[in-house]
Amino acid sequence: MALYDDIVLGFRFGVFFFPGGGPIPNPLDIRFQKVSGISAEIGTTDVQEGGQNLYTHKLPTRVGYNNLILERGMVVGSLLDIEFNAAMSLFEFSPSNVMVTLLSENKIPLAAWLFLKAYPVKWSTSDLNADEASVVIDTMELAYTRMQILRI
Repeated sequence: MALYDDIVLGFRFGVFFFPGGGPIPNPLDIRFQKVSGISAEIGTTDVQEGGQNLYTHKLPTRVGYNNLILERGMVVGSLLDIEFNAAMSLFEFSPSNVMVTLLSENKIPLAAWLFLKAYPVKWSTSDLNADEASVVIDTMELAYTRMQILRI
């Protein structure tokens, strides 16, 4: 048994889009190079107590989330690209549930994050440069209503 068998590595993962919140994921758009922005934070408000000058009460207000950022090599003919194009060109949105699943070296799910009612808010493509033979990267940014952390 190796010394670090219990360390979870973050390079095996899948991203699953469930169009319209349905139970069947989009089977084509699951491979991404990088996922970032997985975080939640509880906001607080300060309440001062009359006559108390030594401290301030901090009370929770609501949960806030960063946008989910997905990066992958450019894919031609992707269903996800069609949805992003509709949002960016026609201002038509079809929110999806998105699940990011972390996998073991045996491809067994270890953890997952479920993003509810996700929709695109930013789409960018890497620079094109005739001096470099590099992969064209699409970056997709999603806002969402809520995140649920799932541990297996």
